[in-house]
Amino acid sequence: MIPSPGDGWIRLSPRKLLLDPFKAVGQAIVPVVVALIGISRSDMRFWPFIVPIAILGPLVLGAIPWLTTHYRLTDTQIQVRRGLLNKSTSTAPLDRVRSVDLEASLLHRILGLQKVEIGTGVDDDRITLDALAAVDAHALRTTLLRRREVGQVPTPLDPREPVPTPLDHQGSLLAQIDWSWLRFAPFSLARLVLLAGAVGVLSQFGDDLPIWNEETATSLWEWITQFALAAVAVVVAIGALATWVLVSVAGYVVQWWNFRLVREHGSLHLTTGLFTTRSITVEEAKVRGVEMTEPVLMRLVGGAELSTLATGVEDGVTQVLPPCPHDVAISVGAAVLEHTGPLTDPLVAHGPLARRRAWLRQVRASLVLISGVAVAVWWFDEPWWWTAVVALVVLAVSALAGESSYRHLGHALADRHLVAGSGVLARIRTVLETDGIIGWVVTQSWWQRRIGLADLTATTAAGAERVLVRDVRLDVAVALADRATPGLLTDFVEA
Repeated sequence: MIPSPGDGWIRLSPRKLLLDPFKAVGQAIVPVVVALIGISRSDMRFWPFIVPIAILGPLVLGAIPWLTTHYRLTDTQIQVRRGLLNKSTSTAPLDRVRSVDLEASLLHRILGLQKVEIGTGVDDDRITLDALAAVDAHALRTTLLRRREVGQVPTPLDPREPVPTPLDHQGSLLAQIDWSWLRFAPFSLARLVLLAGAVGVLSQFGDDLPIWNEETATSLWEWITQFALAAVAVVVAIGALATWVLVSVAGYVVQWWNFRLVREHGSLHLTTGLFTTRSITVEEAKVRGVEMTEPVLMRLVGGAELSTLATGVEDGVTQVLPPCPHDVAISVGAAVLEHTGPLTDPLVAHGPLARRRAWLRQVRASLVLISGVAVAVWWFDEPWWWTAVVALVVLAVSALAGESSYRHLGHALADRHLVAGSGVLARIRTVLETDGIIGWVVTQSWWQRRIGLADLTATTAAGAERVLVRDVRLDVAVALADRATPGLLTDFVEA
């Protein structure tokens, strides 16, 4: 049923009639093509019926969401009504709106549309409006964020109208893209997922490649062996390195194009993206801390990444900076926390017993690999010196990883923030407001009890919902928890 005029219900942009059919065709193209090929091989009599259905079906299905979706703002709620046979109405109180994110794929941008996702902080459920005209989407976002901030300022029934408020400003800029940061792209291994995906796609068609023809493969190998194998290895290594640099830099540009991080209307507002643009809002009142990560390769060139830990946002962790200089990550993190100390103060070391635990943890994992190699050598009747070589290499790497893990370990209590250091190869510093701590968990394994160590976990509603301080002395763990949240552990401390 279409709402009657005057009740405030608004349809999505009519340009959605162009967007959804394209999306429907894209989703159905593979099964439709497979079906058409199968029918063409069996009987051509059905083509006059199949072709119109294949063409008109996605168009009709794509038009249904526009015909059946309406939304409106009341003085207290945003409401979305959708559905043809199974109708549903989603509502969210305006004072519970925690985030308003905008996203636009390349097709959205061509049509001048944006997708709006409204989060209320309840089980990651979001109200989605796909798609609004770009102007209307920005107006709706501004209206919702200002309505949340000013409290009782009346909200017009038509969200496309601007809200009269003195908060009409651009906010303060915390960071924006600097293309000199591209130098950090090859040192971030996140793009390896893209290469792995490309290899997976090629493997699907590997059997059809001519190189797998025995004659072709033999002639290719004979041609390669005409050259020095060392020279071939160097060429392959240079080619792989060049490919990696190209993929990593291209991925960085696509993801972080036009990156801006702005503080406005009591929120952190992140915009980024080349083909698909994203506009993410994180309410500062819900930000409980930050996490600064320094991957091992990026640390060699002075780079770092920064994420916020918040409640009421999807996954709880939002990356707010691309790989960038370490000083930039610290300055932006300090601006978010409104304190510099948690990201710069030295951490309290956990002592030689914790170092031994870090080493043994890595060596124990390496023994599994060495045992597997030994079994393989015995099974295939290979020389036993292979096991010795692998054991020496793996144990050396494990020792380095154990020492690295210990050096990253530590804790501090700075400016009412709990700081925990962790990570094996990557150095991770997690900062959590003590006001965001809702409980403590102290655990001890049998080995930890023997040497007086414990794992201290601060439970929180933000981020991953836990911050772990590993292998700290039991008395230090209890004292740290008591200082961070005075009164919460009084009964246990006195006992």
